[in-house]
Amino acid sequence: MVGSGILNGLLTVLKHIGQKPYTRQYPEEPLVPPGRFRGYDFGWSEERCTGCATCAKACPHGCIDIVTEPMPNGRYSIEVFDIDLGKCMVCGLCVEVCPYDALFMGTKFALATENRWDLVVHKQDIGSRPELSGDYRPAFQNTAAPRDEMRADYGVSQGVAKPAAGEKQA
Repeated sequence: MVGSGILNGLLTVLKHIGQKPYTRQYPEEPLVPPGRFRGYDFGWSEERCTGCATCAKACPHGCIDIVTEPMPNGRYSIEVFDIDLGKCMVCGLCVEVCPYDALFMGTKFALATENRWDLVVHKQDIGSRPELSGDYRPAFQNTAAPRDEMRADYGVSQGVAKPAAGEKQA
């Protein structure tokens, strides 16, 4: 029959005309992502981090830059901890491989900027946030955890002492 496509389209429109719309008016109506959503809002705990750079090694795009400096007590001081969110594909591998739970992902996703260098998050920005968004880690799922509560859940990492010269590692 000629025009059956037009009739089917018209019937579909008439069927949906009385229903509530599915769309959200985004900037006015904020989106609420699911609890395990992985966003660009990284959280990093300097107290937990040992500077092992496991997260940087696991990142397929090389988004994480870590520079450490040995301290007299055999541990490492973290001089630089930068994440380039312009290159990040939000895969979560860096979070999964961190043996000390020092790095985790939040739920923020809107990162519009006019300058790509504004997408590089530095140590002082990522490590000193007063509040962390809903995190990818199940321990913090669906919560906004103040940093003090996070410190109560996780003790400070003891790290691994650097072996003395000539001493064999186990």
